[in-house]
Amino acid sequence: MFDLKDLYQEVIVDHNRSPRNFGRLDNADRVAEGFNPLCGDRLNLYLKLDDGRISDISFDGNGCAISVASASLMTDALKGKTLGEAETMFNDFHQLLTDDKPHDIQRVEHLGKLAALLGVKHYPTRVKCATLCWHTLHSALEDNKTPVSTE
Repeated sequence: MFDLKDLYQEVIVDHNRSPRNFGRLDNADRVAEGFNPLCGDRLNLYLKLDDGRISDISFDGNGCAISVASASLMTDALKGKTLGEAETMFNDFHQLLTDDKPHDIQRVEHLGKLAALLGVKHYPTRVKCATLCWHTLHSALEDNKTPVSTE
């Protein structure tokens, strides 16, 4: 029998083993740094902007499988998005991982492959791993130079 959890786990493993958009982005318009002191995840996020859109995005650093997979999936999802669309995705993703409401298809559908990370919600200590890159993104969108911490 097909198990959706298995598919989600495969997506996370794939993006951890072969992260997309990994590496420093030369000539980035915005750079933000994030750190999760609980488990030691560290990441730098690089944004290249063109006329209010994210024309390119990448990350580097090191972290657990959830942290790396989340950053990889996030960067894939955000290419070509406007800054406003990116902020909306941050809010939607963060809310889905932190609120007590059950997931319904309308709330999850627009996230695409990012939905693979929603199972993390059941492991509260791992939510910070999955959201580190998103908080770092939020800081970059605001052009905030202060490093982000999940604590």
